[in-house]
Amino acid sequence: MNLRTDWLDEGLKHVLLLLGSIVVLLPFYLMLSYSLKSPAEIESNTGGFAGSQALITDPRCVKAGRPAEECTMRPVVYNYTAAFREAPLLRYMLNGVLVTVSIFLIQVLVALPCAYALAKLRFWGRDVVFGLVIFCLLIPVHAIALPLYIMLAKAGLTNTYAALVIPWTISVFGIFLMRQFFKTVPDDLIDAARMDGMSEFAIVWKVMLPTAIPALLAFAIFSVVAHWNDYYWPRVVITGDRDLMTPPLGLRMFRSDLDGNEYGPMMAAATVIVTPLVVAFLLAQRRFIEGITLTGMK
Repeated sequence: MNLRTDWLDEGLKHVLLLLGSIVVLLPFYLMLSYSLKSPAEIESNTGGFAGSQALITDPRCVKAGRPAEECTMRPVVYNYTAAFREAPLLRYMLNGVLVTVSIFLIQVLVALPCAYALAKLRFWGRDVVFGLVIFCLLIPVHAIALPLYIMLAKAGLTNTYAALVIPWTISVFGIFLMRQFFKTVPDDLIDAARMDGMSEFAIVWKVMLPTAIPALLAFAIFSVVAHWNDYYWPRVVITGDRDLMTPPLGLRMFRSDLDGNEYGPMMAAATVIVTPLVVAFLLAQRRFIEGITLTGMK
């Protein structure tokens, strides 16, 4: 009876995981599929995953006066060529890399010393400060967007890279995550470093930082994904300079430049934008899981 109950429990868990996987992966499946199909196949929802790949004619190419044979291509070539032609995707992705990397590096510079102090140093009001960190996790960005925008506007920083980076340089989630990880580091290791004459800042960067690589990789995934995919804040502070647009905001402008319902090029652009995040996560998934699990050990 117990074996049968265990089998049913395991079967139910696998069914739920399978259904959850389908819900998560279906948008990616459709995005990639539409980036390979012709406009007619997308409209009629035919052609399977990759479509028939029958030759199609690029109307913009013909309108430009180029020979018909040069304007005839496979749908996959048309979609990805149109994606890079209709919008400066490489510039948008370069902006995304510059903004996300800058934010993450500054967040680490701030979060590590703060987390070390909250985890390993004893001072008056430490628990109150940590309580404020927890409280700040509850504040949505939309609640502070207006005062942040007014501050940046009065400083003349709107439509600049600084406007995209400065508001996110202090990550309370990063402080919380690193503090939880530092709680798992033995105090004997820190005491030994102090006996060797190391200062507290030296301990942070020479002792704690090397031990925190798994947690840092986990935090990096959270930080990079959040700010790479952020649409709301760039839409607020970047209003006139298209050269400063990040990938999600650039994708919006790309969609508005298309005529009719050419979803193929738009899905091709979305695929190009999403691919770096997927590859980065697949490469770092083991350390990501390790970092998340270790932060909850103590």
